[in-house]
Amino acid sequence: MATSVVRKPASFRLRVDLLDKLKLKAEKENRTLNNYVESVLLGIVYDEPNEVTKAAIKEAKSGKNPNKVYDSVDDLFKDLDAKE
Repeated sequence: MATSVVRKPASFRLRVDLLDKLKLKAEKENRTLNNYVESVLLGIVYDEPNEVTKAAIKEAKSGKNPNKVYDSVDDLFKDLDAKE
């Protein structure tokens, strides 16, 4: 059974340079401007990261860094060699 998506016309005022870039990107992908913009918006609205990614984002935003930070590449290699 096929499902249909109801679409409603909408009008937006965009900067000329932005509209030109959107048209170029749509053309490069051999798509209509409407189809291209709709797919970009769908990706933004419905792209939900998984739980692992959410936890990584939260950790990164917290400012905590459980990893050792090296001042030089030599220090990194010394540490790696010591672990072998």
